[in-house]
Amino acid sequence: MSTHAPTEPDLRHHGDAEVRDAAGLTDLAVNVRTGTPPSWLKARIAASLDSLAAYPDDRPARRAVARHHGVPEECVLLTAGAAEAFVLLARALRVRHPVVVHPQFTEPEAALRDAGHPVARVLLEAADGFRLRPGAVPEEADLVVVGNPTNPTSVLHPAGALGALARPGRTLVVDEAFIDAVPGERESLVPHLAELPGSVVVLRSLTKTWGLAGLRIGYVLAGAPVIAALAEQQPLWPVGTPALAAAEACCSARARAEAEAAARVFAADRAHLLARLREFGEIGHATAAPEGPFLLIHHPEGAELRARLRRSGYALRRGDTFPGLGPRWLRLAVRDRATTDGLVRALGAAGVR
Repeated sequence: MSTHAPTEPDLRHHGDAEVRDAAGLTDLAVNVRTGTPPSWLKARIAASLDSLAAYPDDRPARRAVARHHGVPEECVLLTAGAAEAFVLLARALRVRHPVVVHPQFTEPEAALRDAGHPVARVLLEAADGFRLRPGAVPEEADLVVVGNPTNPTSVLHPAGALGALARPGRTLVVDEAFIDAVPGERESLVPHLAELPGSVVVLRSLTKTWGLAGLRIGYVLAGAPVIAALAEQQPLWPVGTPALAAAEACCSARARAEAEAAARVFAADRAHLLARLREFGEIGHATAAPEGPFLLIHHPEGAELRARLRRSGYALRRGDTFPGLGPRWLRLAVRDRATTDGLVRALGAAGVR
């Protein structure tokens, strides 16, 4: 792990660009659960359309999120997806030494730079399995952003390692957009919010597990003063009524049980994907124990392999837009076994050994 001066990858490139205007491709580039949203959630969203004449009221959804996580309502902020939260943080926080731990989702750094903040990077090392070592973060950092499990590495950092980054005078932001794809939400920092020093902010997304990327809904969990500061940066009625209905529904007991079942399916399908990919000696892996609904792999000719697979009907996420990676790296979403077996056949046809 090392500190590093910023390079200039395309921080605004995301997986959806791999499949936009590309009919017929099997999508392994976007980390949204297939077969979603479920019918019961669609019905809840559709029922909310009868209320569109009224201005949105976020109180029921905030109460539902607060109950779900066992935090006070004033510690919850609903946002137009987790991505909006990064913009709010960049605008609201008065920081001098922000640090982003990479490789990870690039919008936090992009938002900070857009707001005029000079951003330092801590690059986790492939040779170390992209593990977080808290001592690598500069002591002077007054804002630290890290993902858990991290996109794109699929590494789940121990809550203890994350908690070691918290201290007075520092805001620690943990992006848990994919934590609901981890059985039991292991290593989440939410249960420790009240006990950690400094300001700790956890971001959640409802777009991945529930297939709501087009609806834009997520939320922030943090101390009441931080939530108030972020809310001041939002426009009036920032989250629409259908998205609020979805947020409330996704906090129900039924939804929690379905998310847990989906996380266990992800784990089984990921194990199958790992086993099949290990049939190829040329393919390397970011970590021996991935925990997200995606894998990060590398191949000596990664960019060319991605192009060949695309011609065979499979879209993978390029890795060179993530700081700390390069063109050898590719990210692929975990899908069902039949899709994985089809990908394996395509890899063999592409000459991978």
